[in-house]
Amino acid sequence: MAVIYPMTPILAQNTIELDAIRVESQAAQGLLGNAEISEEDLEDRNPQTMTDVFDGQTAVTASGGAPIAQKVFVHGVEESMLNVTIDGARQNKSAFHHTGNVLIDPTLLKQVEVTSGLAPADSGPGALAGSIAYETKDARDLLEPGKTFGGSATLGYADNGDTFRRSLTLFGAQGGFEYLLSGTRSNGDNYEDGAGSVLLGTGADLDNLVAKFAYTTDTGKRLEFSADHTKDAGPRAGQTRDGVNFYIRPDFADVGGDVVEVYAESIRRSYTFTYTDEAPDGIWAPTVQLTYNEQELDGDQVTKGLNTSLSGTIKNDFMLGSGVLTAGLDFFRDTAEATGAVTAGTDSKETLENIGVFAQMRQDIGSRVSLSYGLRADLQRFSTPDGQTFKDGGVSVNFAADVVLTDRLTLNIGAASVWGGYELSEASLINSSSGASVLAPWAYSNIRSSRANNARIGLRYDTGPWSASAALFYTEIKDAPYLFTPDRTDSSTGTSYPTITTKGVDASVRYSSGAGYIQANYTYADVQLDGAQIGSTSYYWGRPMGHLFGLTAAFEVTPGLTLGGTAEIALDNNDGAVALPGYEVVNLFASYKPRQFDNLELRLDVRNVFDETYSKRSADGIDFSRVTPLTEPGRTIAVSLTTRF
Repeated sequence: MAVIYPMTPILAQNTIELDAIRVESQAAQGLLGNAEISEEDLEDRNPQTMTDVFDGQTAVTASGGAPIAQKVFVHGVEESMLNVTIDGARQNKSAFHHTGNVLIDPTLLKQVEVTSGLAPADSGPGALAGSIAYETKDARDLLEPGKTFGGSATLGYADNGDTFRRSLTLFGAQGGFEYLLSGTRSNGDNYEDGAGSVLLGTGADLDNLVAKFAYTTDTGKRLEFSADHTKDAGPRAGQTRDGVNFYIRPDFADVGGDVVEVYAESIRRSYTFTYTDEAPDGIWAPTVQLTYNEQELDGDQVTKGLNTSLSGTIKNDFMLGSGVLTAGLDFFRDTAEATGAVTAGTDSKETLENIGVFAQMRQDIGSRVSLSYGLRADLQRFSTPDGQTFKDGGVSVNFAADVVLTDRLTLNIGAASVWGGYELSEASLINSSSGASVLAPWAYSNIRSSRANNARIGLRYDTGPWSASAALFYTEIKDAPYLFTPDRTDSSTGTSYPTITTKGVDASVRYSSGAGYIQANYTYADVQLDGAQIGSTSYYWGRPMGHLFGLTAAFEVTPGLTLGGTAEIALDNNDGAVALPGYEVVNLFASYKPRQFDNLELRLDVRNVFDETYSKRSADGIDFSRVTPLTEPGRTIAVSLTTRF
């Protein structure tokens, strides 16, 4: 992760200032596959959903549709095989494979850090293909210097689907105490794609409430508490099961011609307590965190499930000579429980418990070599509804180096072997049986733990305002579980614990100036399941990617007026049994802040400028003949007004 360690005293009586570790710089981390979407990037993109957050990216992509259906992929691997956190707090996955994993409203996002494969030991357990760390804003990020109270309000409208978005955020600080209260409401009708077709179940209907409180003592001891409730609710695409029961598939436009709108709710509740020492003296710089979160899905009678996660971390940064050693322990207790009517028996809950210890060293070795290396060990216990308990443990290791070859050319290399452990079944399907007239409780067998091996090597070149980089990457995930059955076997294909691989190349070129920047990205990811291109309905595993190009740009052309945009280009992908069509999508924006009213911002966004009709490469069902894949919104003109006070 692109963490820059501040200059901190090593000894109370003999103060030594420690510079930033070079291997943790943004440039080095970027080449190692650890991308940062900064606060500036987010302001330029003005994301309304999580799909917008990753506009112009190629290594990280997101599927579309309503927020309930959106999933994030890193090099084509689904986020359920990554460690995902919000403000450091672990997140569990969703309850149904046709819905997204982590429901987030991007209004308060400060930055997103993504590691592709080479996750450090202190990022947490289960980082098979890497990690995604979302960080949200605090009151001190928003409060102007010298003020004790502030706020912002936004009103926005998009013509495609007549979508209205309103948000209000209030924040303040006094005598070490600070607070932030925020609410967002977005609602609208079903959108039209580029061909003018109305996509059922895609209307915006999102609510988000956030409360954050913190107290910092005179000696730098900081206590924080946050609560976050996010809900996507409304008519979503679904199908009849037996003429009476329904189940939702908001990730498809249609299946078999019987699509109906089914009322569904996806809800995430999260509560986090964090203690940090922001002015450490001596060797102690501790962080303690405890969090609880729920992800609940209510998709009418059949697709109902609840995922919970109680997790905690205790760690310390030890300043040692030329580096920083981060060491500690963490734990989680995750559950998955079916809550729908179509289940057998009364007990439909699985429990997965993990405790881990870790150490990650980051240091400079002379003026030309920086290293990051770490070790973690985890023990797990998996408890099933039929009374069985499975236990296992494993060790994970990682190594990365940043080597200065010349004053402009740098080599980066890294490798990791990650023990992933067990996986909970899909919550909404536990003790259920699709299409069976008589249901029987699941009998669990063939439960295995997973492991991933990752490697990456690349070069970066910097000269003045120009920078360029390219890297080769490889990720292999062994014993990836099939989560729909108790014996982890796909009855339709016989697949049981396959090997998932993604390999290819990342490249980028960037020009930066005082007025703005332009960056071009390229990724080729060959994602395979047991040696063949992965299918677009390989849930909890991945999606076929191929060649992707991205473009991001923003320039302040005159004081107060910023113009920019993003573009995504996918080439035809003929690697699998079904050819995947390419597409080209361009988004433009203009942001104006009047000099005489610098607390106001008027913004115009034109998304999908050329009214392209397309399904994103990360969409579900694009290579499945029985499915009409979900197409993205056609040309959308949006305006918004934000005032800060």
